[in-house]
Amino acid sequence: MLCCQPYYCSNEYRLIMTKIAIFVDVQNIYYTTRDRFSKQFNYRQFWRDISQQGDIVIANAYAIARSNDDQQHKFQKALKHIGFNVKLKPFIQRSDGSAKGDFDMLMDKVRNKFCVETHVYGVHQLTAQSLINSVDNFTEINEEFLL
Repeated sequence: MLCCQPYYCSNEYRLIMTKIAIFVDVQNIYYTTRDRFSKQFNYRQFWRDISQQGDIVIANAYAIARSNDDQQHKFQKALKHIGFNVKLKPFIQRSDGSAKGDFDMLMDKVRNKFCVETHVYGVHQLTAQSLINSVDNFTEINEEFLL
């Protein structure tokens, strides 16, 4: 998931650099690519592609806190090495009983508060329609982003 914002020089009206903020729902990406492709998401390739579009100013990867899972700790360390800030979050269950994430609300808030263009990368059949509806652009994850 990512958000983009053009940066304008105060004394010129030309585009200088696109600033990019990335927000990744780690569990969502893991399960959707596993279920759809039986493969893992290639975070390094994703980072390379996005960094060619502009300057990554923040990159947060949100994961469920699991204190005794060594594989999760190794994976989180790899994400940090790529450039992500790993943010651990508790499992959230919405009032409607679903266990969906809160990224649709985050994208709404980011887009409205900062007047930026928002993009989501995901597997269409496995991405909540509320999330797709909350952003400006949706990009289907394909083989290019898989290991």
